[in-house]
Amino acid sequence: MIFGENIRLRAIEPADLDRFVEWFNDPEVTHHLMRFLPMSMQAEKDWYEKLQEQPEESRPLALDAREGDQWIHIGSCGLHDIDWRSRKAELGIAIGDKRYWDRGYGSDAVQTLLRHGFETLNFHRVYLYVFEDNERAIKVYLSQGFQEEGRLRDHSYRKGDYRDMIIMGILRREWKETEEGKD
Repeated sequence: MIFGENIRLRAIEPADLDRFVEWFNDPEVTHHLMRFLPMSMQAEKDWYEKLQEQPEESRPLALDAREGDQWIHIGSCGLHDIDWRSRKAELGIAIGDKRYWDRGYGSDAVQTLLRHGFETLNFHRVYLYVFEDNERAIKVYLSQGFQEEGRLRDHSYRKGDYRDMIIMGILRREWKETEEGKD
């Protein structure tokens, strides 16, 4: 497991799939994700089986929050689309349990993923895509040292409107500076 301040990242287990189906069928949860169609349990089971064929370091991880002396599964995150030659990966995160929104768990998870990516996997760069109207996530990414690198105009259509997609990235040296500034 990979531990943050108040979170842990662990392998996704079959017992987690019910929660994923519930979360990813909630329009409020999926509003800031590319997913927009209903998800079936069978589709999630098929996804999980295919997941086992991927290299371990590129598999998404379950995100658990510490509640007293218990761990509660609240979402998933990970580093994927890894390019080992260029030493880069894309970061993705989704907190599906809405009771844990705006409580600092996203920041903790992003910080933990970046530490894992730069210190364990030896990445040079981590990047992500975020919808322009996802102000909560953008605030988290900026606080962790990400910078806006570009914008894909009218990239996604949802509920009658087009939305821009923002590309953000952070380099290892920028991450180190951000980490040193937190002390």
